Amino acid sequence: MDLNLAWVAFLLAASLFFGMLLCIEVGRRLGIARLAREPGDLTKGIGAAEAAVFGLLGLIIAFTFSGAGSRFEDRRHLITEEANAIGTAYLRVNLLPSDAQPEMRELFRRYLDLRSTIYQDARGVAATKAKLAESAALQGEIWTKALAACQRPETAGHVALLLLPALNAMIDITTTRAMATQNHPPLVVFLLLPVLSLIGSLLVGYDMSVQKRRSWLHMTAFAAIMSIMVYVIIDLEFPRLGLVRVDAADQVLIDLHKSMQ
Repeated sequence: MDLNLAWVAFLLAASLFFGMLLCIEVGRRLGIARLAREPGDLTKGIGAAEAAVFGLLGLIIAFTFSGAGSRFEDRRHLITEEANAIGTAYLRVNLLPSDAQPEMRELFRRYLDLRSTIYQDARGVAATKAKLAESAALQGEIWTKALAACQRPETAGHVALLLLPALNAMIDITTTRAMATQNHPPLVVFLLLPVLSLIGSLLVGYDMSVQKRRSWLHMTAFAAIMSIMVYVIIDLEFPRLGLVRVDAADQVLIDLHKSMQ
């Protein structure tokens, strides 16, 4: 992704802001035209429709914001879980025969150095895929050498029972993290947000037509709040590309790498 998501999200939010203002104005003029033809109460008989639209809009906002926040926290926790899994497996290398340990430790350092930076440049898709392939190759090498060391006659039987499950957990967490980066709501859910926001703006403008003057404060406040909310939701969904980021959580992997030196 060449274009910074922060700018993409900003442009989408700005477009939604001005689109909502336009819909409010269109709704206001429709209401004025209705009053000119049929003077009376504009809202008579449409309260249920408005309640349904704004109720659904509130539900979609709550669903997407809560989900985005939950996924953001899950991605942070997965980084910590991977650091714990690597650290545990690294400590259990001490159970192997002494001559097998230096090579294993060096493989772990190379592996951790790669994993600590693998998702930091999320816009470089090709580079990220190359790092994922390299980390998978290192996983295979670590597993093969660990298995060979565990099968040596001088290695105690309990070493395999302790080391291999730790290595398996270390490998499995990488798949979990990879899937977490692709875990997003269906596109239709994201489309509902701006569509319902624009429809709601139309209804707001229609209700405002009973007033002789426009209430710019209410118009801009409504449009701004909805636009900012959409921006934050998008930013939370892609925490490596926007302003809200999980990069600080990578520090635990960097600190673990330093402790291996």
